[in-house]
Amino acid sequence: MNEDKGFYGLGIAPGILDIIAKIGFKKPTPIQEQAIPIAVEGKDVMGIAQTGTGKTLAFGIPVAQRIMQGGGPALVIVPTRELAIQVAESLETVCLPLGIHTATLIGGEPISKQFRQLSRRPQIIIGTPGRIIDHMEQKSVSFLKTKILVLDEADRMLDMGFAPQLRRIKAEVPEDRQTLFFSATMPEEIVSLAKAYLKLPVRVEIAKSGTAANNVSQELFFVSQETKPWLLEKLLGEYRGSVLIFSRLKYGAKRIAAHVRAMGHTAAEIHSNRSLAQRKESLEGFKNGKYRILVATDIAARGIDVNHIELVINYDLPDNAEDYVHRIGRTGRAGLSGHAISFARPNERNDVYAIERLIRSALPVSKLPILSGSTTPIPREEREFRPVRGPSRSFGSHGPTRRGAPARRTSGFGRSARPGGRRPYR
Repeated sequence: MNEDKGFYGLGIAPGILDIIAKIGFKKPTPIQEQAIPIAVEGKDVMGIAQTGTGKTLAFGIPVAQRIMQGGGPALVIVPTRELAIQVAESLETVCLPLGIHTATLIGGEPISKQFRQLSRRPQIIIGTPGRIIDHMEQKSVSFLKTKILVLDEADRMLDMGFAPQLRRIKAEVPEDRQTLFFSATMPEEIVSLAKAYLKLPVRVEIAKSGTAANNVSQELFFVSQETKPWLLEKLLGEYRGSVLIFSRLKYGAKRIAAHVRAMGHTAAEIHSNRSLAQRKESLEGFKNGKYRILVATDIAARGIDVNHIELVINYDLPDNAEDYVHRIGRTGRAGLSGHAISFARPNERNDVYAIERLIRSALPVSKLPILSGSTTPIPREEREFRPVRGPSRSFGSHGPTRRGAPARRTSGFGRSARPGGRRPYR
């Protein structure tokens, strides 16, 4: 371990150590401590770590050092534009003092702005797969001299269907490159993807793939769709810090945000129906305290990197169990403790079981509080948001009863989900 030496002893150049000290970083996170010494030597890295563990600097510091040593330009690929912006901001804290310039290639903003960035010959390009390919087709960028390729949140890129775009980009990058591959989970399809990109990689695993952070306490309520707004109001009244609420659908995020505002809370929303400027404003407002509550969909939330989130609420369960790990990883960052509460409808038991199998732990089930005292009127758009009745689509199946699992409430919950069915609303 390197606890007493801080960032010293990791093979980091003195000039970069000075920058790290000026920024105020004193102790590397576990992923930084393990990945940096490997990456600065030019070796490929397969990093498995949850969100909020310092992954960006785990690859950012070695990338900067390799460039300073003549290691060539780097390409960093991320799944969403919000994450691209966050990664660029983080890298610039180390790179700009070294004279290393970056360019961010994302959708939702004028491509002419990106042409200007590229004209300055940046040593690091950060971008999303689609916009990177747009520039490849316009011949505004070439990766023939790229020496370092970084794939961040690779599991999310695969979930979003970016495998064809990644293959196309990979074909343009030299084979004699260094590849740094990071993912929060490592299912078989991600292992296959990693094999296609990495050469004799060193595997760095901070937590077992799919596990939840130890400093995040978890709680589960079985609740009907109609009761969710009142339970949400009750919970928001009990927590005073910043709260991140997840909705599976963009329409749901909009309606939830409207309901939260009707309660008297300051709230913003991030989903694909919002422009890039609106999403930036919402995220910045959430960071600086203008908004106490942020409502987001899974894809839009990938760039959220805020250390002070006290509570994550899964208003809807995610489409797959891996997303649960990503969601709750938004709290409990930077060594702080966090709390995650999930709402599950009675017919979503299979989904709950799938999450429990992935995280290797039973979710503690809490009894519903008395909700009759709720007085906030639900906005019309929220009242109209009702699920279309039908069987639930399951991404899991019933497993054997686990020893030590908490007792589950069974009365009044209706029937269980039927495997192979569809979710009640889309």
